[in-house]
Amino acid sequence: MNAERYLTARARLIEHALRRYVPPQRKHPRKLSEAMRYSLFSGGKRIRPILLLAAAEAVGGERAAAMPFACAVEMIHTYSLIHDDLPAMDDDVLRRGRPTNHLVFGDGIAILAGDALLTDAFHIMAAELAHRTRGGRAAAALKEIAEAAGSAGMVGGQAADLEAEGAEPNLPVVEYIHVRKTGALLVACIRAGAILGSARPNALRQLTRFGEFFGLAFQVADDILDAEAGVAVTGKTPGRDRARRKLTFPAVLGLPAAKERARGLLANALAALDPLKAPAEPLRAIARYVVARGCDGRPA
Repeated sequence: MNAERYLTARARLIEHALRRYVPPQRKHPRKLSEAMRYSLFSGGKRIRPILLLAAAEAVGGERAAAMPFACAVEMIHTYSLIHDDLPAMDDDVLRRGRPTNHLVFGDGIAILAGDALLTDAFHIMAAELAHRTRGGRAAAALKEIAEAAGSAGMVGGQAADLEAEGAEPNLPVVEYIHVRKTGALLVACIRAGAILGSARPNALRQLTRFGEFFGLAFQVADDILDAEAGVAVTGKTPGRDRARRKLTFPAVLGLPAAKERARGLLANALAALDPLKAPAEPLRAIARYVVARGCDGRPA
């Protein structure tokens, strides 16, 4: 299958659904709703919600039942980007080719826009739990996402990333950071989608294994892009990781070895999907696309 066409079509579906969940642009306080929408609808490939939907469908689940959770994880991801770009964090000026949220709306509104997106995401998932006659799967999916977004996952990884700036290259520390900062939410999307799709235990295990390898491969590829690609590809200021002396896979391994590591992780991720056969093909295509974009500088 063509990964780019698949991602584009699914991104359109997700953006249409997202518009039902965020405040209208003119809603008071207007500046807050504008800031939320500015980052949420600034582009991006919507990889995380697409993974959630693809995992649900891979085990025979319905896309409509998983869509609210897909929208919620995209809102959580967007909040994390707004906060990561703040002067107190990574102090970035570009995101997806546009000025970062705090440069447009100010630090205070940017913080509040992130807070609102995070809180509204959990409202969406809680509402689904409240409205479902049998809410066990919804509750389990919510738990997966909450754990991955908090101190044991994304937030903890970001804290470790800040603490490690300027440290000597250290592969175990890099892996610790990225498994949490990036990988945890990716794994949670896949597991939540599978749970919502009523995955059998064996299928859930295989999808979890895929997610763990893919999550790390995703970050290795992203690190490579930061080191090699220009703003036209990444939408971000190039070389920021190196300038801030962040611990990344290229910084620890060098670029050739980092690319080899990404390809090896991809091979392991794809092998984990073998038992799921054709229904998991979208997940395979996404994984190949992400790694090829980082390692080859172009989509697969």
